[in-house]
Amino acid sequence: MEYENHTSSSDFILLGLFSPSQTSLIFLSFIFIIFIITITENTMMILIIHRESRLHTPMYFLLSHLSFMDILHTSNIVPKMITDFLSGSKTISFAACGLQIFLSLTLLGGECLLLAAMSYDRYVAICQPLRYPMLMNDYVSVLMAGGAWFVGIINSIVHTAYTLHFPFCGSRAIDHFFCEVPAMLVLSCVDTTHYERGVYVSGIIFLLVPFSLIFASYVQILLTVLQMKSKEARKKSFSTCFFHMIVVIMYYGPFIFTYMRPKKYHTPGQDKSLAIFYTILTPTFNPIIYSVRNKDVLEAMKNILRSNFLHKIL
Repeated sequence: MEYENHTSSSDFILLGLFSPSQTSLIFLSFIFIIFIITITENTMMILIIHRESRLHTPMYFLLSHLSFMDILHTSNIVPKMITDFLSGSKTISFAACGLQIFLSLTLLGGECLLLAAMSYDRYVAICQPLRYPMLMNDYVSVLMAGGAWFVGIINSIVHTAYTLHFPFCGSRAIDHFFCEVPAMLVLSCVDTTHYERGVYVSGIIFLLVPFSLIFASYVQILLTVLQMKSKEARKKSFSTCFFHMIVVIMYYGPFIFTYMRPKKYHTPGQDKSLAIFYTILTPTFNPIIYSVRNKDVLEAMKNILRSNFLHKIL
């Protein structure tokens, strides 16, 4: 019974990203602007892909799911962080904290698998173009997207349940801007070594394996690009691969560094700084790098704006 009291009767306290000050308010304003931009551009991306029939392909189907994940992920964290700062209230209930962990792990894990699926799509399109209709059809893309969501949810249920079942006997102040597993483990008053090994195994499955597949895919793509005769095509492909890998490294790098280190090596300031990359910045850059720089997406956007303009005139 005492164990139950430790884990279910008290709220947690989120210490947040900033301490109350005028400078912090300026930084928070930037985060709010980034949040609005993220929601807007990802929503536009989903609507454009839905409306334009030419974008009804496996690549853009996966992109629409990436945008949806980014909307949910940033909405799971940023609004709470902003309202806590402005209101001065830093408490979060046990249930709300559990929900935040569940959504965060579902979306982070699902996005890791989805990014690997997208790199496979690009590999097949560039390196195996004649086999693309067979290897990457609508059925395969639905399986990939559905699999990313399903495996992400299952993994998240396991880790959320394990994290919240630990007794928190001392301070319930989480030195973070959202409920994240490594920050929660610090508060536990029991040995979590065995569970940390499980986190490490999940890190291999959701981080190292997908990142290795993405890296291998882009190496193969670059080798294929080098054989292209057109200098312009090579330049365009190199540029695309470069920006894709920058976003991938921005996402996987901090994520790997946070979740694959033992608890004793974590510092709150470092963990919060790293989390900014995969919770706030990457969801903003994804639609820009994967979609807005794409000629088909820009053309589709122009067509929608043109048709809306003509509709208003008529």
